[in-house]
Amino acid sequence: MKHKIELLAPGGDVDAIKAAIIAGADAVYCGLDTFNARNRASNISFDELVGVIRLAHQYECQIFLTLNIVILEREFTTLAKLLSKLVNTTLDGVIVQDIGMFNLIKHHFPTLDIHASTQMTTHNAGQIGFLKKLGASRVNFSRELNLREITALNAVCVEHNVLSEVFVHGSLCVAFSGLCYSTSASVGNSGNRGRCSQACREEYETTESGHNFPLNIKDNSAFFDLPALIEAGVHSFKIEGRIKGASYVHTVVDSFRKQIDGFMKTGQLLEDGERLYKVFNRDFSNAFLRGDLNQSMFIDNPRDNTKNHALAKIADSKTTTANDNNLISVVQIQEVEESLYQEKNEINDLVKDKIQYLSIDKLPLTLSFSGEAGSPLTLTVITNTAFTVQPITVDVPSTAKHFVLHSTSLLTQSEHNAIDRETLEKRFRTLATAEYELKDVDLCHLSSGLSIPFSELTQLKTAAAQLLNDSKPLIPEVKLPPLARHPKDPINTIAALSILISDQSDTYLTDVTEADIYFKLPDAYKRDCTKYIDFLKANPRLIPWFPAVLIGKDYDVAINILEQVLPPLIVTNNTGIAYRANQLGIKWIAGPFLNTTNSYALMAMQEEFDCSGAFISNELNQQQMKNIARPANFKLFYSIYHPILLMTSRQCFFQQSVGCEKPRIDNGCMLSCDKSTSITNLKGVSFAIDKQKAGYPSIYNNDQFLNIQVINDLSDLFDGFMIDLTNIGAGDKVSPDKVELIRQFEQLLAGEQTVEAKLSTMVTDSTVSQYHTGL
Repeated sequence: MKHKIELLAPGGDVDAIKAAIIAGADAVYCGLDTFNARNRASNISFDELVGVIRLAHQYECQIFLTLNIVILEREFTTLAKLLSKLVNTTLDGVIVQDIGMFNLIKHHFPTLDIHASTQMTTHNAGQIGFLKKLGASRVNFSRELNLREITALNAVCVEHNVLSEVFVHGSLCVAFSGLCYSTSASVGNSGNRGRCSQACREEYETTESGHNFPLNIKDNSAFFDLPALIEAGVHSFKIEGRIKGASYVHTVVDSFRKQIDGFMKTGQLLEDGERLYKVFNRDFSNAFLRGDLNQSMFIDNPRDNTKNHALAKIADSKTTTANDNNLISVVQIQEVEESLYQEKNEINDLVKDKIQYLSIDKLPLTLSFSGEAGSPLTLTVITNTAFTVQPITVDVPSTAKHFVLHSTSLLTQSEHNAIDRETLEKRFRTLATAEYELKDVDLCHLSSGLSIPFSELTQLKTAAAQLLNDSKPLIPEVKLPPLARHPKDPINTIAALSILISDQSDTYLTDVTEADIYFKLPDAYKRDCTKYIDFLKANPRLIPWFPAVLIGKDYDVAINILEQVLPPLIVTNNTGIAYRANQLGIKWIAGPFLNTTNSYALMAMQEEFDCSGAFISNELNQQQMKNIARPANFKLFYSIYHPILLMTSRQCFFQQSVGCEKPRIDNGCMLSCDKSTSITNLKGVSFAIDKQKAGYPSIYNNDQFLNIQVINDLSDLFDGFMIDLTNIGAGDKVSPDKVELIRQFEQLLAGEQTVEAKLSTMVTDSTVSQYHTGL
């Protein structure tokens, strides 16, 4: 092996972080109570973070902070204050989703190491170049990738000097991370803001194939795939679980630590993984990693599977007879439950005992002043180690500091402006920080009635602060300058209509409207596919629209289309395509699935990649959009009519809903399957499952999005409004006449208010709730 393997552990609260450190994690990722994608975790305070960093570093463990949500415009002032504090700690990295936050950190806080979150949905080579240019030093790959795809991406990471992370254990989302809007659309709890309500774990009405939890998949575990991931070049093995407790974290981290160390020492996998079944799990699958997407990935139990696993082992161990049929008795079930209860208590007690000596308390700080008339004022600064450490094999250095400082000027006898306890405590109280607690100000050896210029006290305080900060100067707080709000193009003040189509038969619409028409390219292609090259060349009015997910050969084909057609303008929901378009000098617009929610994201895409415009996220409400400042020579767009995508998956939604004769997904499924069905939750709400040919299986809201209000509310903000005429996600609804729909929207944008009623009758079952709820 030529590279270091990092074991990266979750830390949802202080005890879990301690458990991860003591179990042998090389790094821990955790979140504060703001700006992180696990609102349901306990999370930690800033002062606790500082203590956690100190504790972790004593055990040669790094700490990464999760700032992995999309950011609203009004939050950047608060965010800048937080980042200004973080740069004066020894934090090892920040995990980021929002493109605007990348921009902010890169330009204003360059000492912070940036890691791209799994919410970035990183799955192709172009995205790695995109994230590197934004400032990322490492990327977390999408959990849906297989070993071959991971190996290929790692080679690209090496080219760009970027490290890679792969999730090796913990909960799996059935949807692509960052592209799930299921609870955002239904109850306003956005996964892009850390408030996912886990609709995929919900119970639904029994499906045609006999399942009640049709979206619930098993937990991920690559416990026996570590050699292959090492061979693939993965740098960091990441464990999911910031909502889990200390016992879970310790058990999983300790198991992986032993497995990794054993393999590195002997070349063999020595652990059997049984301990992983002793803590919360939904059973395990490595099907994504193996590229074998089959029905066994799903499980009709979103809750703890530990008891079922233990009972299954008993059943497997019994001798099957004609009369026995491996039935488990009530007594055996009770015995298993009691045994598991006891084992979990033992695990809890063990972990509690191991971490009880680990403290993140502030270091006690003592300031001792001494001197007499005619001598310098002497300041002795003493910090003590605030905790004792349980004896382990790691040598833990002392955190104690002891240093002496002297004033430049001499003390003089004076009854006026004499320095006393109140003066010194007031002047030096800022040395009490998140790291230090000022315990005592000792004046026993300082004569009374002495004076010294206050500037000398300030110099002593500054010198002491720098020494307490390991001799590094404190970085001042960054004050963000106000952003200029540039107006729309004064020539084209009326917002233009644009149309999205996906069927080649709809190209006749170019003859009935002057509107821009985007053509949505597929998610998947046959290898060396050229038909879209010829099609787009034959229809130059069509503006290519690239989807959010393009993996492996599908990305290669999409890039070939871009390179061969060389269109003057594209819309892309995939940053890998944006990266290549920028290299080719092609103008591009950021699509709605890039989750653009703030001005800093617009600036980042314009400054770094010459982006010419962007769709603002439909998750925002009116006020949140109104706060956004347009960059100069930049266009803003908004989709006013479209099916509401809830989630997109690499897995098949039909296996658990209507059933499928194929036991597993193969390459032909993506290209040929065009099924559709629906599932209904226990509240009686139905959701359409739609699979277009060459598209990923997706789930849509029953209501379509229709926002007529925004045209009047924000006509001064947007240059264009889009309507989606792809029919994707419509389920069994009858689609309105497309030509008539275009005419109605054109009249609406021209100021004809009377068409609103007509549109409402043409578009049945519509909603505008996201526009009012927001993020």
